[in-house]
Amino acid sequence: MLPAPGPNPEETPLPSLLRSLTTVGGNTLASRILGFVRDLVLARVFGADAGTDAFFVAFKIPNFMRRLFAEGAFSLAFVPVLSEYKERRPDALKRFVDDVAGSLASATLGVTALGMAAAPGVVLLFAPGFSGAPEQFHLAADMLRITFPYLFLIALTAFAGGILNAHDRFGVPAFTPVLLNVCLIAAALWLAPRMERPITALAWGVLIAGLAQLSLQLPFLGRIGLLPRPRWGWGDPGVRRILRLMGPSLLGVSVGQINLLLDTLIASFLAAGSISWLYYSDRLMEFPLGILGVALGTVILPGLSRRHARADAEAFSHTLDWALRWVLLLGLPAALGLVLLAGPMMATLFYSHSFDAHDTAMATRSLQAYALGLTGFMAVKVLAPGFYARQDTRTPVRIAVVAMGVNMLGNLILMWPLGHAGLALATSLSASVNALLLWRALRRAGVYRPASGWPSLTLRTLTACLGMGLLLYFGSGHLDHWLAQSGIARVGRLLGLILAGGATYFALLTALGIRPRHFMGKA
Repeated sequence: MLPAPGPNPEETPLPSLLRSLTTVGGNTLASRILGFVRDLVLARVFGADAGTDAFFVAFKIPNFMRRLFAEGAFSLAFVPVLSEYKERRPDALKRFVDDVAGSLASATLGVTALGMAAAPGVVLLFAPGFSGAPEQFHLAADMLRITFPYLFLIALTAFAGGILNAHDRFGVPAFTPVLLNVCLIAAALWLAPRMERPITALAWGVLIAGLAQLSLQLPFLGRIGLLPRPRWGWGDPGVRRILRLMGPSLLGVSVGQINLLLDTLIASFLAAGSISWLYYSDRLMEFPLGILGVALGTVILPGLSRRHARADAEAFSHTLDWALRWVLLLGLPAALGLVLLAGPMMATLFYSHSFDAHDTAMATRSLQAYALGLTGFMAVKVLAPGFYARQDTRTPVRIAVVAMGVNMLGNLILMWPLGHAGLALATSLSASVNALLLWRALRRAGVYRPASGWPSLTLRTLTACLGMGLLLYFGSGHLDHWLAQSGIARVGRLLGLILAGGATYFALLTALGIRPRHFMGKA
């Protein structure tokens, strides 16, 4: 049987990891479903053309910086230090929060102002291919001036979410992204018809969403007595420690986002629509990544930070092991399902007069390429906190440099025969290398010691995936058949395949001896 890691018997019981994962995963599921509705609306209203490429660049730049700084390096540096204050210096916690709030706000406000002033240069840097299309270039720059303040707003939202997560209040931060989807849907359906350039309505939707997301968090900070009064806190020892941790963390935690941005840069030189094909593929790939990978990383980071503060190495390792089992048992079938159902998903969700058969086929190719790296992407979300909870930033940086090199080399080799799909495949290879090297480093340092039962668990998972894969392969058929069906028929058929595939997978796991108790854990 497969042992389930449990809590240290000498430790005060804390909220269940599984319950926290369910909370974050459930809210993320709602956000992703609404995100699909959003992308469906965008695809049907705007299609995949030069205008949508311009918007996706204008949105991706501040969104990339959000993931790189606010929800990436900052969160992974802030939460461990915050947890240490919470455990060891509770009397200084409120002042520390105030100092971090003031420092973060002043820094991101300065970056935002600079980005708005230099919008044309920023677009040229991130999408140099637009320089050959002046109208598209100026449109992207105009929209970037509208979307760039999103960075300031969402950075403060991530700061508030980090405080709530450290206090095991995972629900509100996980629900917050829903507001972005609501705002963009409203912008596409209501605001766009009223704009001289309809696509710019989406940029205004992004800005409004940032305001709504930050506003939602503030009352909940007040309930736990940590609503900040921002102070100029650059001299605070805790703020300085966060800055020291953030510096090398930027590359280590965000290599996946940098790789996706490189895809956008290179794709700007490829056929028109390439950026949009990659965007829609990435959106579908992020559905399982967000529900499981990001959710796991979110819920284990505070627990790992507490384990490290208490010097409980055994519980630290058990937490990592528990999360990695979830990556294997749910990440592997999710990746296989995306590969086999990429065409049906694209046809069902996006095929229309604006997003035609060619767009559907091209987006299918890049989704399949991204899906090959899904397990690697998920594993990175779990393994990276194993370093940052211990305030080790050097090791992930060294590994990130190697992974970025793999991505750049893969782009150069694969883009010529495979086009935009080659860029996606190179990103997947980079994520897999990143995950493998992170895992090996934790093992060599003795921080992670796998519990017994992994070979048996892996064999059972692969066997169940084989059964599910055969069902989906023979049941999905050719893409042309899906395009010839009505929208309702496609929805029904796709849902039937997903339900049948999931039922087959879990039935085979049960037949092979896997039980729910194998996945219970304590934070």
